[in-house]
Amino acid sequence: MKKALLFIFILMCTLTINAQTIYKEFQSRKLNATRDLKISLPKNYDADSDLKYPVILVFDGDYLFEPVVGQVSFQTYFDKMPEAIVVGLVQGKQRFYDSFHDEVTGLPIEFGAKFYEFISLELMPYIDKNYNTSKFKVAVGHDLMGNFINSFLLKDEPLFKAYVNLSPDFKGQMVENVSNRLRWLNEDIFYYMVTSDNDITPLRRDITGANLELKEVNNKALKYYFDDFKGDSHYTLVTGALSQAFDKIFELYKPISDREYNEDILTYEGTLDDYISKRYKKIEDLFGVHKQISEAEFDKIVKAAEQREDLESLEKIGKLANKQDPTTSYGTYYMALHAERIGKMKRAKKLYESALNLESTGHINKELILSKVEGLTVVADDTESEIDD
Repeated sequence: MKKALLFIFILMCTLTINAQTIYKEFQSRKLNATRDLKISLPKNYDADSDLKYPVILVFDGDYLFEPVVGQVSFQTYFDKMPEAIVVGLVQGKQRFYDSFHDEVTGLPIEFGAKFYEFISLELMPYIDKNYNTSKFKVAVGHDLMGNFINSFLLKDEPLFKAYVNLSPDFKGQMVENVSNRLRWLNEDIFYYMVTSDNDITPLRRDITGANLELKEVNNKALKYYFDDFKGDSHYTLVTGALSQAFDKIFELYKPISDREYNEDILTYEGTLDDYISKRYKKIEDLFGVHKQISEAEFDKIVKAAEQREDLESLEKIGKLANKQDPTTSYGTYYMALHAERIGKMKRAKKLYESALNLESTGHINKELILSKVEGLTVVADDTESEIDD
């Protein structure tokens, strides 16, 4: 187990080094002060590209920035989440003033209100203007800043789509404010919260109480997640929580799981090209990134179509694959497979032969296609007069 953890740690460090990190001073009129930023860009980030990236704003960037960047690098390496721009806000001794709040409502006041305006009116617009950002924004906050990030959720149009509350130190009526707001959401919001049995006692009490209230919120727009770790302290829970939070927030982005395959795909009422197209359209609409359907995903839905004995889906999947990438063989291969399944051997043979002239892929190579052509030769010759081209 220790060796496995050491390997993961080394890999995360290696991946973090490969990211582009910028250290910048930001002059704020709202605060009448300069704030230090750490900005991590995706490894192959190109300012002239049309690619857009989600933004993860990390409060307490002094100590939370590197763990977040490491976790993002680790999960993107395995295609578990999209590449992202990570912005770390160094707060240092200003943290107490940044989080200044009303003791009754828990909302920012005085310098805390100025800091709120700095984030919403200066920092985030600056990031959007100067980098290729998507509309999907994530806020990460620990204890006091965990309380603070919730104030952005209370706006009519929340600034962030996802909130990662790492052992939040809830103040005043903040839990009640959040609970009421979550009940009236009309757009997708992801809300993650964590504590541990070794967490600071008053915080753990308030967090577990908040969980009892928030888990009762009945709103399809809310994606709520809660973890209660064992053995971690207020500080050591951070790394595991970041892993869990991103894993859950970006679940849709990940490859098709066994659960999705069995519960959603096999039971889908409609053709499977429609299912996979809607899935990837939702990824684009939600996270603001364009992700192509991978060959492995096409293979999964073809397998599902065959398991469902759904020949219509098989042909439409082939057409969809060809539309996405006409230079590779797998779309034409699936269309040939459909023709073979419905007994149109002459058409199947022609399609297989066409696929031979296209680029091979990992799962569908020329040897496989040739074996299909050879297997159809006799049948095609014997039944040619009975086939409609």
